[in-house]
Amino acid sequence: MSFRKIDIDAYDEDVLLEGELCEPDPRDPAQVLSDAKQKQAAVRSTLARGDVPGALGIALDNIPYGPNVEEAKNLTLQTVVSILNSTKSSEIISVVKALSQDAQDTLMKYLYKGMGMPGWGDVSGSVLLGWHEKLTEVAGTGCIVRVMTDRRIV
Repeated sequence: MSFRKIDIDAYDEDVLLEGELCEPDPRDPAQVLSDAKQKQAAVRSTLARGDVPGALGIALDNIPYGPNVEEAKNLTLQTVVSILNSTKSSEIISVVKALSQDAQDTLMKYLYKGMGMPGWGDVSGSVLLGWHEKLTEVAGTGCIVRVMTDRRIV
């Protein structure tokens, strides 16, 4: 038996598991997906009225997090990126200022997730970087620090 194939964490009683780092989403995964689909429809109707801050507020409220909700997470990411893509660059600062601090932090999480997705940088990279610049300008670097230290991954 090679020493490189042994999982030493299995023998360590002080190992910290990912599930112990934060509370999982208390909702059922099917309910989380249903909520994400309803939010997507609400965002589309809000965007049709031209209310970008309202649409972003809906999308960033009660986000899915934790294990077993990957489909809802991806759907929410697509919803947020569609809002970001449909916003004029001159309106970004006013939209960001209309968000609460928690919503700004959540938006930063989605910006980082979008930047980290393979292939998304080609499609929406400049949009995500533009939003990142404006969000950091309004919310400060504390927003970045809070996102990097938060264990709830979107």
